[in-house]
Amino acid sequence: MEFTRRMFLQAATAAGLTGAIGAGEAALASAASPADSSGDVVGKVTVGYQGWFACTGDGAPINGWWHWARNWGDTPSPSNHAIVAWPDVRDYPTTYPTAFGNLGNGRPASLFSSYDQSTVDVHFRWMKQYGIDTAALQRFNPTGGEGPTRDAMAGKVRAAAEAENVKFYIMYDVSDWTSMRTDIKADWTGKMRAHTASSAYARQNGKPVVCLWGFGFNDAQRPFTPEACLDVLNWFKGQGCYVIGGVPTWWRTGDRDSRPGFTGVYHAFDMLSPWLVGRIGNAGDADNFYTVATVPDLAECTAHGIDYQPCVLPGGVTDRQRAHGDFMWRQFYNMGRAGVRSVYISMFDEYNEGNQIAKTAESQDWVPAGSGFLALDEDGTACSSDYYLRLTGDGGRMLQGLLALTATRPTPPVVGSGDNRPPTAPGNPHITAVSDTTVALAWTASTDDVGVTGYRVRRFSDGTTVPIGTAPASATTYTVAGLSPSTSYTFDLQALDSAGSVSPPSRPITVTTAATSSTGDLALRRPASESSHTQTYSANNAVDGDPGTYWESANHSFPQWLQVDLGGTTGVRRIVLALPPSPSWAARTQTIAVQGSVDGTSFGQLLGSTDCAFDPLRGNTATLTLPAATTTRHLRLVCTANTGWPAGQIAQLQVYGT
Repeated sequence: MEFTRRMFLQAATAAGLTGAIGAGEAALASAASPADSSGDVVGKVTVGYQGWFACTGDGAPINGWWHWARNWGDTPSPSNHAIVAWPDVRDYPTTYPTAFGNLGNGRPASLFSSYDQSTVDVHFRWMKQYGIDTAALQRFNPTGGEGPTRDAMAGKVRAAAEAENVKFYIMYDVSDWTSMRTDIKADWTGKMRAHTASSAYARQNGKPVVCLWGFGFNDAQRPFTPEACLDVLNWFKGQGCYVIGGVPTWWRTGDRDSRPGFTGVYHAFDMLSPWLVGRIGNAGDADNFYTVATVPDLAECTAHGIDYQPCVLPGGVTDRQRAHGDFMWRQFYNMGRAGVRSVYISMFDEYNEGNQIAKTAESQDWVPAGSGFLALDEDGTACSSDYYLRLTGDGGRMLQGLLALTATRPTPPVVGSGDNRPPTAPGNPHITAVSDTTVALAWTASTDDVGVTGYRVRRFSDGTTVPIGTAPASATTYTVAGLSPSTSYTFDLQALDSAGSVSPPSRPITVTTAATSSTGDLALRRPASESSHTQTYSANNAVDGDPGTYWESANHSFPQWLQVDLGGTTGVRRIVLALPPSPSWAARTQTIAVQGSVDGTSFGQLLGSTDCAFDPLRGNTATLTLPAATTTRHLRLVCTANTGWPAGQIAQLQVYGT
């Protein structure tokens, strides 16, 4: 079901400094220790990252239009959508067609999937580009049907954060999670804690950061007692974590949206981040909030040695709150004059509520015609799609002292980049060579008013296009590897430029790969077995000839093995391994040894543990050459490590003779 915080948090009127801090429960926990700025959240700009959009056909376990549509089983349309703002999808390598009419400019109305690694890569590239330090990955109750998709998203965020040198941490939202007290501990120790080993995982005072959002809210969706909340909070501290509290707006006074009796809980956090969405809607509200909440909240935190991370909102597009950036900038200014050092942007990709800063349709040319969606120019001022990313970057620099404190917004809604049009489509795409597993493409160069920066190669699959690699600007050729013999494929190309613009696609080209020769793949469609597999990713996927299907072992349980019966004792010299060719599979290295047997029972070592590097930009393949011609029937790969996912993964196991 669709789930957003706005559904259960109603706007509260800032009505002065009323209410009293509860007494008595302060003895339940000791006060938090003050933190320094040598970390990834104090003095930094953090964004809330939902990562909860999926599309039918994207491979996500949830298998539906997750959060795009009210009915996830049906394609988004004017009568079936769960969003109030339309994203600008020009930067995404892969998008999915909807049932909306074309955009105002005639282009098809397509949406992105957060489950595509390429999408998460784009988002974290924006964070790096626009000066965002850290992303808080939202993690709602993972024990239901959404759990496997959310688990996978954590790995995708980790890969993107590592690639772009942006920090991330896990932010648990306890709403509607009735068994939270026990589940959250098991989820951390069994799944999420593993990500703290990442170089990109956020740390403060040397401790991994975790946020617990929802303790103390005065509503039926979080009915937890102070004792239960303190138990969880202190457990995470006992795990060595720096713990942030996503708390009610009126945590300090203990009234309105806050339950009474939670002062001891609030004071036990290392950092407090009070919720703000729905509380203010214009610059006047922001000024009032500065007086009745920000200044006294900061003083309360300082007195108790707690770090303070208030929210900054871009405003709801549908609510016409944004005032071409003036609303958001007023909040940054008020934070600066109050002496606030750390902020939490609500949110990065929240198109459901319309308070996203990620690239958004800038005019009616970029929203589906007749849909009723507003664009960033809704108040008559033209704004570029990246405007609120740029505004966030400037606001962060002002709080860090890199820009002078000013009440006048310095960020122009539109900036002339000097690169004013997309490149032309690559010309004359054609095939120069074909084998059973490779196709060589060539084309004539595109033109651009500033300069082409590269070419994106795409393959058609299941009604959509999937990016499979990128060629540099100087190249007009690309070889696609890891294909199946005697199989028809269709490709096209797009040119890229420095402004992030993408050309129209080239003419599609279709080719059929050559048949396998008699000395070809000995493992193709032979019986396969494995030590274990997860979901539907069984051993047979590795020998079915389809590069898009794969074997994946049980997670967090090395060593694991994959085995093929070659049908008879035969000479083996070379083994080619492949992962799916899509760049959504980030580069990774698997440690693999090779064993052989003539009877399927007694196995001997054919090749010791070897690091196999897989990179989608190089075909996502790895080759193992046995040290000498070997005779065997049953060939077994033993996987003991994988830098990209805690399991063995193989899409194609190809075996070649002597």
